[in-house]
Amino acid sequence: MDTVSNGLTTIVNNEMRNKKECLISPASKLLGMILRVMQLNGYIGEFEFIDDGRSGKFRVQLLGRINKCGAIRPRYPVKADEIEKWERTYLPSRDIGILIISTPEGVVSHREAKAKKIGGRLLAYVY
Repeated sequence: MDTVSNGLTTIVNNEMRNKKECLISPASKLLGMILRVMQLNGYIGEFEFIDDGRSGKFRVQLLGRINKCGAIRPRYPVKADEIEKWERTYLPSRDIGILIISTPEGVVSHREAKAKKIGGRLLAYVY
């Protein structure tokens, strides 16, 4: 069970149906950090964690700005100077979309990772 790919698939499915919000279950800390990066880059609105006594849920406000997003499996290691190769693989064009990377400094977008010159592991893509 991959909570990241399940959550991102739920977001894409609800975006295609023009919903204003969606519930993602089960929740995880990693999924919460990925949602934070998506929010900072303007792909989703507010999101909140709902504690249901089990693993929890996320309620996510959708803005209609996501065409496609998904988890990258397996989680490839990427060096700071190799990020552009992965951009060409997963994103449709230059300056469209983001790659989400888990780095030693936290979960960040590929633009932040290139600016800080740090590598990590690929988690997801959004455009």
